[in-house]
Amino acid sequence: MTKRMKRTLYLFIIAMMATVQTVTAQDETIVFTPQWTAQAQFAGYYVAEAKGFYREAGVKVRIEHPSATQPAMDRLRKNECQATTLQLCQALEIVDGGIPLVNILQTSMNNAMVIVSARDKDPLTQKGARVGIWSVGFGQLAICMSIKDHLNYEWVHFAQNVNLFVAGALDATLAMSYNEYYQLVQAGINMTDKNVYRFCDHGYNVQEDGVYMNRDYYEKHKEQAHRFAQASKKGWEWAAQHPEETLDIVMQYVNKNYIATNRVMQRLMLHEVLRLQVDRESKKREFRLRPDMVRQASRLMVENQMLSHEVTYKELIDN
Repeated sequence: MTKRMKRTLYLFIIAMMATVQTVTAQDETIVFTPQWTAQAQFAGYYVAEAKGFYREAGVKVRIEHPSATQPAMDRLRKNECQATTLQLCQALEIVDGGIPLVNILQTSMNNAMVIVSARDKDPLTQKGARVGIWSVGFGQLAICMSIKDHLNYEWVHFAQNVNLFVAGALDATLAMSYNEYYQLVQAGINMTDKNVYRFCDHGYNVQEDGVYMNRDYYEKHKEQAHRFAQASKKGWEWAAQHPEETLDIVMQYVNKNYIATNRVMQRLMLHEVLRLQVDRESKKREFRLRPDMVRQASRLMVENQMLSHEVTYKELIDN
């Protein structure tokens, strides 16, 4: 075999190996686990799958919801999924705990958390009140506020509904403006400016839902991750333009997963989630993690001993 033939064969083998590696990477399925059960909070991802946006982007995605015994983050830790949604404060805690994450898409631009007090009382006057908080997390800013304002709330954990509060067992409860807030409205709770404290209006407007990957996985599958993020973004943009058709898709997921809800509730949720995606300053859906909000959340959590060190914006993005 001549030197020229050997060189040609060598180049051919290298090219074939690169092709095999590329095909293998593209053929890998990204298992995506939202942080909660099927609902309009995750409508954009359902749309991206149902309308073929993931397929068009050349990425295989399978949506698998968490269970009561296996939260989304547990699935990510065990490599049972490659992407999940997390609130920013949750992501900061996880990175501070030694698990590097990368934010590949930010959907929330505003904070949705509220405190609703019983008997039309102002939450800021209820020192030592028994306040409901989610057992799976999400309440980091409320804990910071309680410490900072010397409210000394007694936190009572609940799983997923407002029954304890409605039954009168709590003085107040945390709620998301797209979820439990509407459950309380449907339960006949009086909601006024006096007894509803909106964190976004009191110096705590910190972003919530974003899509995160373990950094090790991300570094090995950057192209896939970017395609997944762009197709998901396209799903959310389509949802904003076609809310009723989006609800049709959401209800398919709801029914498939046997979730106890209805179209009216999911319509309210979708409308509010889409509203929260619009940045207050630019009036646009920016789909980006804001450095100032990362800094604000991180400093608040450090000050209140919820983080051992300040987690920076650079630690959460592709470097």
